[in-house]
Amino acid sequence: MADFVSGFWNGWVMVIVALSLVFLLFVLMSNNKKPEPGPVDLHGHVWDEDIAEYNNPLPRWWLYLFWATLIFAVVYLALYPGFGNFRGVLGWTSVGQYQTEVSDADDRFGPIFAKYREQDVPAVAADPDAIAMGSRLFQTYCVQCHGSDAGGSRGFPRLSDDVWLYGGSPEAIETTVTNGRVGVMPPLGAALGPEGVRNVAHYVRSLNGLAHDSLRAQRGVDLFQANCAVCHGAEAQGNPAMGAPNLTDNTWLWGSSEATIVETITQGRQNRMPAFGEFLGEDKVHVLTAYVWSLSNKPAQ
Repeated sequence: MADFVSGFWNGWVMVIVALSLVFLLFVLMSNNKKPEPGPVDLHGHVWDEDIAEYNNPLPRWWLYLFWATLIFAVVYLALYPGFGNFRGVLGWTSVGQYQTEVSDADDRFGPIFAKYREQDVPAVAADPDAIAMGSRLFQTYCVQCHGSDAGGSRGFPRLSDDVWLYGGSPEAIETTVTNGRVGVMPPLGAALGPEGVRNVAHYVRSLNGLAHDSLRAQRGVDLFQANCAVCHGAEAQGNPAMGAPNLTDNTWLWGSSEATIVETITQGRQNRMPAFGEFLGEDKVHVLTAYVWSLSNKPAQ
């Protein structure tokens, strides 16, 4: 499909390209002169009062290079896309080239991943070759958010500890990698008001033994139960089914300072983990899952 919605622009590109090639042909034809016997005239251009230029024709080898370039351009535009929305005689597309390369890679590397398909995650994690493959997958697709050491960053969880938003079982991890996750914390600033937000923030900090105003924390208990417990639970220990984090384990996705917690409660948070199931395929997801699981578990060798 052409990038332009109007056929005019396709025609415009074709006309510009055609005129450019015709103009280049004219320039080559007008300069296709052989040296003539006798003295050579000057161009008439003078620089620095005494520097002039002879009116010699182009060297033949140089002229042939221009002809070769023009012929190459015409042949290329006939075979490949480039002349408006004409696809070229070969029908080549970048999408088709990509699909061919992916198919070739699957044929070459697919059997290597497939041999782990029937093994459970702990068994795959115990295989050094599988872990090496999973590590390379992680370094390619996951380090941008979770870090090269899987230590996470602000807004992106650490994968090397035993704290999991959606569960750390092999099945839960594989579901996360396959389907991705979308985490949403609604903004409560309007509902609680500035003072209510600060009271809840101090209550949350008190759950972890962090410095807090005890009076504000006491005021925040009822507000938490009324507005936050539906996701985080009455004991604030989270809900993996909803991706609501445990607020009592002193593990923080965005930070534990009062200002950060106030910001989280006021504005809410939105996180998205992309789905890799369709992109990587079942076998690669299985190996990647085993690697992620092994970061916080010690499989039996």
